[in-house]
Amino acid sequence: MSNFIYILQQTLFFMVPLLIVALGALYSERSGIVNIALEGIMIMGAFVGTVTLNLLQYSAPFANLDSLAQGQFFYFIALLVAGITGILFSLLHAFASVHMRADQTISGTALNILAPAIAIYTARSLSITNYTQHVQFESTQLFISKVPLLHKIPLIGDIFFRRTYITTYIAIIIFIVAYIVLYRTRFGLRLRACGEHPQAADSAGIKVERIRYAGVLISGFLAGIGGLTLIVSTTSVFNGSVAGYGFLAIAVLIFGQWKPLRILVAAFFFGMMNAVAHSHSLVPGLNRLPLPSDFYNAIPYVATLILLAFTSKKSQAPRAVGEIYDPGKR
Repeated sequence: MSNFIYILQQTLFFMVPLLIVALGALYSERSGIVNIALEGIMIMGAFVGTVTLNLLQYSAPFANLDSLAQGQFFYFIALLVAGITGILFSLLHAFASVHMRADQTISGTALNILAPAIAIYTARSLSITNYTQHVQFESTQLFISKVPLLHKIPLIGDIFFRRTYITTYIAIIIFIVAYIVLYRTRFGLRLRACGEHPQAADSAGIKVERIRYAGVLISGFLAGIGGLTLIVSTTSVFNGSVAGYGFLAIAVLIFGQWKPLRILVAAFFFGMMNAVAHSHSLVPGLNRLPLPSDFYNAIPYVATLILLAFTSKKSQAPRAVGEIYDPGKR
């Protein structure tokens, strides 16, 4: 049972950033803009967020702080900074895709190439650690060993309220808000209308370009948060990469059929695959197989290819996603 609970806890560590970023991609694609730049936005959010944590934790007057409350406060501030960074970086994609009417895939790919170069060059220039291109921070202050009272709940307490991070609860809030916004608000209705038939939305008085800007910027905010969440949950050092999680988040979005509930299930599945890959020695049966660790590390990506191969034909993406909006077209 202890191994099972541990794997579920590890699943949350990998699931949470995937869920946050995939929900961000949902806003963008529901508005009609393909955001391939999620990988680059995650890198920028992770980089600026880790630099913020480094400065808060290691610089006077914040050095040698060991309070859990202070650690969570620092983490929350870093998440906001990462989200704002994601907004600013995604603004480039929004400007190119909406205002300049550029090809959305090319714009996103360009930002994916640009982001790691900016992060690594800046990290080397800052020289805030002994690493040449790494940014390091203290992860123990950010870790919640147990939540008072709630950790005593059988099973649920062990999974959700022990050995966790504040981002687990933030992800739950983001999911609930996304569901309400998309299906219970006027903004959500307009967002979906712009992704399905922008010309009809325009004729109804909806500012399509403004809505699409909002969708891309929201996706940038959540992708920036997701990038820092991934780094904090899996390591305490940023090295200029998020291991392809931006593309995995797109796979979660497609597998989830652009619907929040299905995205939640898809994120859990891919999170479980990552947890098994990193904790295969605890899984009965797998720990006896004479296979190298690289084989297990490839499991999430192989699973992505297999699932997309079987489900992509039935995918029901927003009808106008990826299309350049022309106000003169009816």
